[in-house]
Parts: sequence; C-alpha cells; structure tokens
Amino acid sequence: MRLLRSTDLALRVLMRLAVAGDTTPTTRDVAADMEVPYTHTAKVVAELQHMGLVDARRGRGGGLALTGRGRTASVGAVVRAFEGDGEVADCEGHAQAPCPLNSGCRLRGALRRAQEAFYASLDPVTLADLVGRPTGPLLLGLPTVGRQSRASQRSGPKTS
Repeated sequence: MRLLRSTDLALRVLMRLAVAGDTTPTTRDVAADMEVPYTHTAKVVAELQHMGLVDARRGRGGGLALTGRGRTASVGAVVRAFEGDGEVADCEGHAQAPCPLNSGCRLRGALRRAQEAFYASLDPVTLADLVGRPTGPLLLGLPTVGRQSRASQRSGPKTS
C-alpha cells in the first residue's frame, strides 16, 4: 500500500510540530523544513486544523502548534482520515470498466482485510512514538527547528 502525498505530509507536519517546543513555526517554515510546496502544506495544515489536531494562528505572533488532541492522536486515525475508506482496488470500475470477475472474486475481500490490518497496526502508534530517538534529534536538526520562527522573533521573547 502506498500513502497519498498528503497523508505522508500530514504525518511529517505533526512530527515536526511535536518537537517544536515553545516555538510556533509558520506554515511556510514547515513547508521549507519538509522541502515541499507551501500550497500543498497549507492544504494539509488546514485539514489537520479541521480535525482538531493543529492550532493555526495568523498574524504577528502566530504560527502552528499541536493541540492536546494532536499530541495523543493515533497514527492509524490520521492515516484513515487522509486516505479515506476507499477500496485498495477499483473493482467497481470508477476509473475504467468494472472488473469482469467482480461477482465471484475473492481478491476484493482479501485486499479489504489487508487494508484493515494495515490501519489496525497503526492504531496503537501515537505521535510520541514517532518522535522518540532517533527521529526526534533528526527533526531538531532541521533548519528552523530549535530556533524561533520568524513570527516568534518579531513578537519578541515570551515571558511567563
């Protein structure tokens, strides 16, 4: 099974934000860190915000941050949300003619069970699991991670 680009990016955005600490990187910062187009990143961030996993604030002092729900989200749930519940194979013929074996084929059921097993194996995995060693230190080595985002730098130091 191959993940959609948006699913892959959503997971990487969440991982990136999980190690952001007190910084609030912008969508542009994250796009640059991941070396992907800003427009694609913005769409993914909007969906993550709609799912309640990311808080996105505009303007001075704005940026991206994980929500409490985002910190504990199941990787399986995120992948399901981005991949959808469609079939692995197009037996009905949405893209082309329906499969002539459709009425007596067992492949469709086997593929569906494999897809569910794939998701089920990701269900217990959390964001915290993904950013442990050695991944977390690698994420911290990205260009804008570990330093204040441009928005944070403009707003000055944070006080408690």
